[in-house]
Amino acid sequence: MPVRYTIDTQKRIIRTQCIGMVTFAEVVEHFHALERDPECAEGLDVLLDVSEVNSLPDASQIRAVALELEKIQKSVRFGACAVVAARDALFGMLRMFEVMAQDYFRVICVFRASSDAEAWLDSQRQQPA
Repeated sequence: MPVRYTIDTQKRIIRTQCIGMVTFAEVVEHFHALERDPECAEGLDVLLDVSEVNSLPDASQIRAVALELEKIQKSVRFGACAVVAARDALFGMLRMFEVMAQDYFRVICVFRASSDAEAWLDSQRQQPA
Protein backbone atom coordinates (compact mmCIF):
# COMPACT_ATOMS: atom_id res chain seq x y z
CA MET A 1 0.00 0.00 0.00
CA PRO A 2 1.46 3.38 -0.97
CA VAL A 3 0.21 5.06 2.24
CA ARG A 4 0.84 3.31 5.53
CA TYR A 5 0.92 4.46 9.12
CA THR A 6 1.61 3.44 12.67
CA ILE A 7 0.55 5.11 15.88
CA ASP A 8 2.96 5.37 18.78
CA THR A 9 0.56 5.81 21.69
CA GLN A 10 3.35 6.49 24.21
CA LYS A 11 4.86 9.35 22.19
CA ARG A 12 1.39 10.33 20.87
CA ILE A 13 2.49 10.41 17.24
CA ILE A 14 1.15 9.13 13.94
CA ARG A 15 3.96 8.09 11.61
CA THR A 16 2.71 8.10 8.04
CA GLN A 17 4.88 7.02 5.12
CA CYS A 18 3.95 7.44 1.48
CA ILE A 19 5.80 5.35 -1.10
CA GLY A 20 5.83 5.22 -4.89
CA MET A 21 2.96 6.54 -6.98
CA VAL A 22 0.42 7.86 -4.47
CA THR A 23 -3.09 8.72 -5.64
CA PHE A 24 -5.59 11.14 -4.16
CA ALA A 25 -7.95 8.21 -3.47
CA GLU A 26 -5.24 6.50 -1.41
CA VAL A 27 -4.72 9.65 0.63
CA VAL A 28 -8.47 9.93 1.27
CA GLU A 29 -8.61 6.27 2.31
CA HIS A 30 -5.75 6.94 4.74
CA PHE A 31 -7.81 9.71 6.37
CA HIS A 32 -10.81 7.38 6.65
CA ALA A 33 -8.59 4.71 8.22
CA LEU A 34 -7.47 7.26 10.82
CA GLU A 35 -11.12 8.10 11.54
CA ARG A 36 -11.84 4.41 12.21
CA ASP A 37 -8.68 3.74 14.24
CA PRO A 38 -9.48 3.64 17.98
CA GLU A 39 -5.85 4.57 18.78
CA CYS A 40 -6.17 7.82 16.86
CA ALA A 41 -6.90 9.99 19.88
CA GLU A 42 -7.29 13.74 19.79
CA GLY A 43 -4.16 15.83 19.55
CA LEU A 44 -1.70 13.30 18.15
CA ASP A 45 1.33 14.74 16.39
CA VAL A 46 2.07 13.65 12.83
CA LEU A 47 5.30 12.74 11.06
CA LEU A 48 4.47 12.55 7.35
CA ASP A 49 7.33 11.13 5.30
CA VAL A 50 6.92 11.55 1.53
CA SER A 51 10.62 11.17 0.74
CA GLU A 52 9.94 7.96 -1.25
CA VAL A 53 7.03 9.32 -3.31
CA ASN A 54 7.51 9.16 -7.08
CA SER A 55 4.39 11.14 -8.03
CA LEU A 56 4.02 14.90 -7.85
CA PRO A 57 0.67 16.40 -6.85
CA ASP A 58 -0.53 19.57 -8.52
CA ALA A 59 -1.98 22.58 -6.71
CA SER A 60 -5.59 21.40 -7.07
CA GLN A 61 -4.71 18.05 -5.49
CA ILE A 62 -2.94 19.78 -2.61
CA ARG A 63 -6.04 21.93 -2.06
CA ALA A 64 -8.27 18.82 -2.22
CA VAL A 65 -6.19 17.07 0.44
CA ALA A 66 -6.54 20.11 2.71
CA LEU A 67 -10.32 20.00 2.17
CA GLU A 68 -10.33 16.31 3.14
CA LEU A 69 -8.56 17.26 6.37
CA GLU A 70 -11.33 19.74 7.04
CA LYS A 71 -13.93 16.97 6.59
CA ILE A 72 -12.37 14.68 9.19
CA GLN A 73 -11.49 17.29 11.81
CA LYS A 74 -14.67 16.58 13.77
CA SER A 75 -13.43 13.08 14.58
CA VAL A 76 -9.64 13.41 14.17
CA ARG A 77 -7.72 16.35 15.65
CA PHE A 78 -3.99 16.76 15.15
CA GLY A 79 -1.22 18.45 17.10
CA ALA A 80 2.05 19.34 15.38
CA CYS A 81 2.79 18.02 11.88
CA ALA A 82 6.28 17.57 10.47
CA VAL A 83 6.52 16.71 6.77
CA VAL A 84 9.64 15.20 5.20
CA ALA A 85 10.10 15.90 1.48
CA ALA A 86 13.64 15.73 0.09
CA ARG A 87 13.02 16.28 -3.64
CA ASP A 88 12.89 19.96 -4.67
CA ALA A 89 9.57 19.85 -6.56
CA LEU A 90 7.81 17.82 -3.87
CA PHE A 91 9.26 20.04 -1.13
CA GLY A 92 7.77 23.07 -2.91
CA MET A 93 4.35 21.48 -3.29
CA LEU A 94 4.32 20.46 0.35
CA ARG A 95 5.22 24.00 1.39
CA MET A 96 1.98 24.94 -0.40
CA PHE A 97 0.23 22.19 1.59
CA GLU A 98 1.73 23.70 4.77
CA VAL A 99 -0.11 26.96 4.05
CA MET A 100 -3.39 25.34 2.95
CA ALA A 101 -3.54 22.88 5.85
CA GLN A 102 -2.31 25.08 8.69
CA ASP A 103 -5.81 25.40 10.19
CA TYR A 104 -6.00 21.63 10.76
CA PHE A 105 -2.82 21.29 12.83
CA ARG A 106 -1.59 23.12 15.92
CA VAL A 107 1.52 23.86 13.85
CA ILE A 108 2.96 22.40 10.61
CA CYS A 109 6.40 22.58 9.01
CA VAL A 110 8.09 20.93 6.00
CA PHE A 111 11.65 19.57 6.18
CA ARG A 112 14.10 18.00 3.77
CA ALA A 113 15.58 15.55 6.32
CA SER A 114 13.83 13.13 8.65
CA SER A 115 16.26 13.92 11.48
CA ASP A 116 15.31 17.62 11.31
CA ALA A 117 11.60 16.76 11.30
CA GLU A 118 11.98 14.45 14.32
CA ALA A 119 13.97 17.07 16.26
CA TRP A 120 11.37 19.73 15.49
CA LEU A 121 8.52 17.45 16.62
CA ASP A 122 10.38 16.76 19.87
CA SER A 123 10.77 20.50 20.43
CA GLN A 124 7.06 21.03 19.76
CA ARG A 125 6.16 18.57 22.53
CA GLN A 126 7.91 20.95 24.93
CA GLN A 127 5.69 23.86 23.81
CA PRO A 128 2.40 24.60 25.58
CA ALA A 129 -0.67 23.59 23.58
